[in-house]
Amino acid sequence: MTRYLKKQMVLLEEDPVFPSTRFQGSKLKIVDWIWEGVKDLKFHTALDAFGGTGSVAYMLKEQGKKVTYNDILKFNYYIGLALIENDEVTLSNDDVNFLLTKHKGITYPTFIADTFKNIYFTDKENSWIDMVVTNIRLIDDKYKQALAYFALFQSCIIKRPFNLFHRKNLYLRFAEVKRDFGNKATWDTPFEIHFRKFVEEANNAVFSNGQRNKALNLDVFNIEGDFDLIYIDTPYISKKGVGVDYFGFYHFLEGLVNYENWPNMIDYKTKHRKLKSKPSVWIDRNKIHSAFDKLFERFQDGILVISYRSDGIPSIDTLSNMLEKYKRTIHEIKRKDYKYALSTNELEEVILIGE
Repeated sequence: MTRYLKKQMVLLEEDPVFPSTRFQGSKLKIVDWIWEGVKDLKFHTALDAFGGTGSVAYMLKEQGKKVTYNDILKFNYYIGLALIENDEVTLSNDDVNFLLTKHKGITYPTFIADTFKNIYFTDKENSWIDMVVTNIRLIDDKYKQALAYFALFQSCIIKRPFNLFHRKNLYLRFAEVKRDFGNKATWDTPFEIHFRKFVEEANNAVFSNGQRNKALNLDVFNIEGDFDLIYIDTPYISKKGVGVDYFGFYHFLEGLVNYENWPNMIDYKTKHRKLKSKPSVWIDRNKIHSAFDKLFERFQDGILVISYRSDGIPSIDTLSNMLEKYKRTIHEIKRKDYKYALSTNELEEVILIGE
């Protein structure tokens, strides 16, 4: 099947397909709805300021926009590098075989096997991850490296109860109990099989839209340049004042891409060997209001598009009032039929647009 990208004369042999994802907070299921909300806006350059899984940035790339993806977490940056900035590089079978082979003459560290014993994965699995990370670091092409990291992230997540690294709970994979979560067959599937599957998914997602797209790994306030549209999907603070701590949920993945320095980053007082906490205004209810105001002021020259939840802090009304300081027209779009993972509450997904 061939097709032309909208508004671009770039011929694709097959439709690129964004990979499956199990990351909490991903907007993958509602990217079409988001596009419906912004498609009539006049913009060419777009910044996905809190890029996460990259699903929104990828959608904008598919629509022919010149996209800049940003995320402060380094492991997410590699996802942006693999799927947004990268427009032609894929992993070959030889590349994958190299990644999955223990090579003579290479000294393989045992950091994960030594540090995370009985926490997230089995001894054999920990040693396998040590090997693959070491091999990934030997690849000199940054896009191939990013694709390999992506496949490793996905493989690690799919073998985790709740798809998170928030507690020491390897035992859940093997306990003889009735479960209403997870998939034991998936947990028991060898890492290598998962890895090869996710490499294929990542390869199938690579395409060029005729633009020079970019991935960044910056604090949002340090991003330079101007953009026609800025998409904002910050971490979420519930009405109880509890923030979604992606750094805490996925610290293991952040460690993988900081492998050399990982030993110095860990808080060894914690049973699950999380990374030392980093303060973030985006999960601090006392600082979140001023952070949004500062963000709106910084990017006031572009169209501001904010994804939000109906019960968040700040409230929708508060955000609208903030936007009115910088924008003449505010639009609000609600989606009532979206179910959040791990949530039992009936909530609305909301898009605020400031023009």
